[in-house]
Amino acid sequence: MSVITAAPPVSRTRQLAAATVGNIVEWFDWYVYSMLALYFSSQFFPKTGDPVVPLLSAMAIFAVGFFMRPLGGLLGGMVADRLGRKKALTATVMLMGVGSLLIAVAPTYDQVGVLSPVLLVLARLLQGLSTGGEFAASSTFLVESAPEGRRGFFSSFLYIGATLGNLAAIASVAFLVAVLPDGAMHEWGWRVPFAIGTLGAVAGLFIRRFAEETLALNDPADPSAPAGNAKTARPSAFEFMRTHPKECLLVFAINAAPTLYFYVFSSYLPTYAHITVGFEMKNALFVGLISLTYFAILQPLMGVLSDRIGRKPLLLAFGGGFTLLTIPLLNALQNSFLSLLLVQMAALTLLACYTSITSAVMCELFPARIRAAGIGLPYALGVALVGGTGPYVATWLADAKMIDAFGWYLTILAAITTAAFLRLKESYKTGLPQ
Repeated sequence: MSVITAAPPVSRTRQLAAATVGNIVEWFDWYVYSMLALYFSSQFFPKTGDPVVPLLSAMAIFAVGFFMRPLGGLLGGMVADRLGRKKALTATVMLMGVGSLLIAVAPTYDQVGVLSPVLLVLARLLQGLSTGGEFAASSTFLVESAPEGRRGFFSSFLYIGATLGNLAAIASVAFLVAVLPDGAMHEWGWRVPFAIGTLGAVAGLFIRRFAEETLALNDPADPSAPAGNAKTARPSAFEFMRTHPKECLLVFAINAAPTLYFYVFSSYLPTYAHITVGFEMKNALFVGLISLTYFAILQPLMGVLSDRIGRKPLLLAFGGGFTLLTIPLLNALQNSFLSLLLVQMAALTLLACYTSITSAVMCELFPARIRAAGIGLPYALGVALVGGTGPYVATWLADAKMIDAFGWYLTILAAITTAAFLRLKESYKTGLPQ
């Protein structure tokens, strides 16, 4: 007599931990670069007598990471669809760890000359590829790991990880700046967070080793195949664009402006307040810690709410809210701690209506075999072309004495995004497309 033994149930906690730890590492490394550029820029570039020149060079290399994200989204998505989500998640956290290690141990310009900035560029290329691929793979992995009726809740852990990574970056840099003399920070202190990021990537690799694959890579009739994901032939390159062009355009449209809002209201707002009302930047750190903690707490609450009432009500609350309230919120900024905190928390409340469920919304557009690539490239293009431009647009408008136009720029984008949300079909009660 033959006995068929059912596969053990997937540990939902293990799945959530595997996805979240990677996002924490990814975004910790991403943010510490921008926070520490002031300290390490002079180490990687020749001294010119003008301290601004090395800083601008370091930030230009930071931008390289943004423009590598579409390629990372495409490659990471293709790996996830062809070889499985778990292999893609392993690759992305390894790339981020190698990039961080390169920066942590890189020799200075005085030691090796031009090789120093070359290594910095290489590290940012790897990190840009990693970040683009991580979003595609972890979005699909999280949502496919969710039991029916809880996809919104599982989706929320993507931005929980991203926010915790941001908070960890702020805390580590703040601690080092507080305990180390300025000279030590410029000489070697800036290397410490990158070393921490490398160790975090190793921890992420270990945790992801025990995750369960969510893409069926074998015959769907096989009882050991992951449930809920039928699999036929492996997808060809760019098949997602040929077979689902409308869905790809929707992914771009529903993410481009919201990611811009994320960068503006999660990290750039203190600088905007400094430009417009003279806000004292020394208080920005504490505002950020409080408001981002609040933002992280909101994610699972909004995710659960979307599982009860649907995705579209929350998306329309985000789009309609920012269409109506962006200018009033920016105009409410004053040179006070409480003013910035209340404006940032109000904006992040609206933003959480989008961030908590964006992975679920996108995954519900594509069948399993092209899901990761269908999300990865359009999303990363939206981030690269629109999402990361907010600080630059605001700075340019401020230099042109037109800073008030920034609010209208954001408002118009929010209105366009709301129109894209209206095109979406409600799908929270249906199963994932197969």
